Amino acid sequence: MDFVERYGPWALVAGASEGTGAAFSRQLAENGLNLILVARRAGPLEEVAARLRDQYGVEVVTASIDLSCPDAIDEIVKAAGDREVGLYISNAGADPNGSKFLDSPVQVWVDLVTRNVLTSLRCCHHFGAKMRDRGRGGIILVGSGACYGSGPHLGTYSGAKAFDLCFAEGLWSELSPLGVDVLNLVMSTTDTPALRDLLARNNLPVPATAASAEDVAAKGLERLPHGPIHNWGLEDDEPGFAGTSAAQRRARVNMIAEASKSVFGKG
Repeated sequence: MDFVERYGPWALVAGASEGTGAAFSRQLAENGLNLILVARRAGPLEEVAARLRDQYGVEVVTASIDLSCPDAIDEIVKAAGDREVGLYISNAGADPNGSKFLDSPVQVWVDLVTRNVLTSLRCCHHFGAKMRDRGRGGIILVGSGACYGSGPHLGTYSGAKAFDLCFAEGLWSELSPLGVDVLNLVMSTTDTPALRDLLARNNLPVPATAASAEDVAAKGLERLPHGPIHNWGLEDDEPGFAGTSAAQRRARVNMIAEASKSVFGKG
């Protein structure tokens, strides 16, 4: 199947107003997919949509939704309507707080977990079920190297990204035999407006080694058929900052799947 047949005719990108979300949206439009773009800020979101309509002639629907709200899934489903979503990208997951756990109100951490975990999980369940029934589709969960370990200022964020990592592995194991691709795209430092805002608050420059959002999005789409993990900047068999390579984690997931048959059966 070509790209549109495999992942179209519609893609839904959550967190599409800037950074990697906007980069994914542009590259998907370039590939001929129609788009449902979701983000909290309506103005920047519509600016992205207008450019894509003009440049690529695709249909673009926008929805201003706060993904940290408990009812975000209801608004997302309403925005999608009866459109056939063949690709779901969960991209809205940055930590805008930049503080230690006890130095911020607990609600900001609850919001982060809802945005990174619960809303994404609900979207995967809703759209993933339809992809499974059609026997094709794709899911990308945009992650972070923080999933492999934590430290000061990172506790909640790392925990959320570790969930995404393990969740994507399980989802890949269940859905890939049914024709649905799943990838956790583990990013390293990436030059996005969210990163620049955080660095500016701390009077720090953007690291020279920061990846570009366009490059990260391109690699995510390239590696989607080869899940469940891609570690940015590393080859499939290279452990690097992750400690274990994507190939080793894939082999481990397959080993667990085989071992679990003694408990869950072959279904």
